[in-house]
Amino acid sequence: MRLVFAGTPEVALPALDAIAESDHELAGVVTRPDAPAGRGRSLVASPVADRAAELGVPVLKPAHPRDPDFQEQLRALAPDCCPVVAYGALLPQSALDIPPLGWVNLHFSVLPAWRGAAPVQHSLWAGDEVTGATTFRIVKELDAGPTFGVMTERIRPTDTAGDLLARLAEGGAGLLVATLDGLADGAVDARPQQPEGLSYAPKIEVEDARVDWSRPAVAVDRQVRACTPAPGAWTELDGARLKLGPVTLVDGALAPGELAVGKRDVVVGTGTTAVRLGQVQAPGKRAMDAADWARGLRIETGAHFDES
Repeated sequence: MRLVFAGTPEVALPALDAIAESDHELAGVVTRPDAPAGRGRSLVASPVADRAAELGVPVLKPAHPRDPDFQEQLRALAPDCCPVVAYGALLPQSALDIPPLGWVNLHFSVLPAWRGAAPVQHSLWAGDEVTGATTFRIVKELDAGPTFGVMTERIRPTDTAGDLLARLAEGGAGLLVATLDGLADGAVDARPQQPEGLSYAPKIEVEDARVDWSRPAVAVDRQVRACTPAPGAWTELDGARLKLGPVTLVDGALAPGELAVGKRDVVVGTGTTAVRLGQVQAPGKRAMDAADWARGLRIETGAHFDES
């Protein structure tokens, strides 16, 4: 088939590479416009745009896919199908209608569970034991289109959102190519999603990532891992915001938010048992082990993180 791939961040690269190496023809790539980045806030192309340039593939960067000029350019590329991974913009019906076989999305959950922008984070936060990825045809309703294929992945006890998403991106790339192969030879059929098990995964904002130390230790652990690397779990000490890396469950009880500082570790109280801090990052500083952070600021046992 003749394909135009749509995607933007690094997590889309395994699928783009798999399609480029497949028997299908990669006629072009659609990605989000260049965006400001770094201290200088200079415009930087997306990871997908950079990889497409390396592949020598035409790149389209519409401000919005409803733009008539973009849709004319897409028609000129004449795709049979448009595979999508984390493109980042809503597609109007006029764009959805251009490829005869539609737009096929690789979504990082087992639909209909966790429709939305942050399925991996919500799956971790909820304590799911298994997640996966699904290919489906995009329709106007959010992540509600009929499905083609699915893969599953067991969630490991220490997984962060970054760890889990990386595995799903690699495994999902093969699933997406297999789906495209099946569409090309007529071997796959779209199946309507079942209403049972429907849940939503909206984007996790920075305020959502603030740790509530009155919650159980298990809930704190899940929240921190779900928010790693982005948007980053955080707390405050004397009004200063601290970004936190994954924590470890330990025995012992302290008041919620109370610190116990040792030579080699820093332990914090929760609503149940305590947790051991991992990496701590103060504003404008590099991340460091919690014991080094506490030693540098001369934080002593009995100090408390600010209440949320």
